Amino acid sequence: MSENNKPDATRAAKLEPLRGVKGMNDSFAPESARWEWLEGQMRGLLAAYGYRNARTPIVEPTQLFVRGIGEVTDIVEKEMYTFTDKLNGDQLALRPEITAGLVRAVIEHNALYDGPLRLWSIGPVFRHERPQKGRYRQFHQLDVEAMGFAGPDIDAELILLTRALWKRLGLKEGEDIRLELNSLGEPAERAAHRAALIAYLEQHQALLDEDAKRRLYTNPLRVLDTKNPAMQAMVEGAPKLLDFLGEDSRAHLQAICTVLDAAGLAYTINPRLVRGLDYYNRTVFEWVTPHLGSQATVCGGGRYDGLIAQLGGKPAPAVGFGLGMERLLLLLEALGLNTADGAPDAYAVIPDATQLPRILPVLEALREQGVAVQMHAGGGSFKSQFKKADASGARYALVFGGDELARGEVALKPLREEGAAQVTRPLADVGGWAQELQNRRNA
Repeated sequence: MSENNKPDATRAAKLEPLRGVKGMNDSFAPESARWEWLEGQMRGLLAAYGYRNARTPIVEPTQLFVRGIGEVTDIVEKEMYTFTDKLNGDQLALRPEITAGLVRAVIEHNALYDGPLRLWSIGPVFRHERPQKGRYRQFHQLDVEAMGFAGPDIDAELILLTRALWKRLGLKEGEDIRLELNSLGEPAERAAHRAALIAYLEQHQALLDEDAKRRLYTNPLRVLDTKNPAMQAMVEGAPKLLDFLGEDSRAHLQAICTVLDAAGLAYTINPRLVRGLDYYNRTVFEWVTPHLGSQATVCGGGRYDGLIAQLGGKPAPAVGFGLGMERLLLLLEALGLNTADGAPDAYAVIPDATQLPRILPVLEALREQGVAVQMHAGGGSFKSQFKKADASGARYALVFGGDELARGEVALKPLREEGAAQVTRPLADVGGWAQELQNRRNA
């Protein structure tokens, strides 16, 4: 038989399976269940603080990020995924962060017309980096923004909000995660510091690596953020931006510190903390951990009072933060926290499929009562069904055997409590024992 006459299935079997893009990961349960659990914790907390969800596209005009993030940042120069729209020639980019897109949307829809906004968004962002643990080409951020607020009170609120999240997740403040704080001042203050910093770095050009030499005149502040051990001593002696702050900038930082002190939140003033995006001014902060090696920053943000005007909107102050979801999940895993696995409360074992008309209404009633029930489907022996019940992670097997059904009952067999006895419960009182299952689940 010629190659062209072979059955389609035979030809298809020779096709190589397609693989996902390097650095862009798939997720199934139980990992995906941990994502859902974490997102649920975040949503509940943000609602408690009065922040409301906003959703923006993952594709934006490339110029949005060039103008917003900064043309000489690593993100724009080396990491952004950009392409030309084949239909109309537009220059587009996969968003490398969320803030600029939210600001664009707020400007476009005149969303600040009725007053300040508290917003949050969760979604994927994209950077063409070398994939490694905790750093991927598609990763996910929680982005929280407060727009239209000028005072230090909202900066402090956002920092306290992040601390509240750590508490919800079981992280120990100061031990598992700690706060670093700095101020970048106002443009004139940064300009004076920039001139002094360039002069200092010019005196030490022999110590600068290629990255630092490239940034010397375009973005010297980022030189202070170097991870190169050979440059650390030189950088420590560089002029500090804190020494160039004016009265208002100092007062703004001090007001935040006063609130944090009153709230009992420990922090470190780190004069080398700068952040990787050009739009920040005044407050910048990071939450860092000792448990993830070089990927130490879990959450970072600060104030960006000039960005809304920079992107074409009416000038308005703003402050926010971004949190790396993958990195936070890695931290929780390293500490043995976040054990949510998405397993059902119960697995329905159905030896006789002809009884489904009696069984399915019971399962529906349980689900209406808030009990997660996975029904066995596809037949199989009693033994094989119990194996699948155990593999599902369910806490109980609901056994709808012939004898039980004849008595109008179902057997509840514990699967995770060693030595616990099987019991029976009446089908006519689903509400009663549904509550029993929920109580045991939450115990």
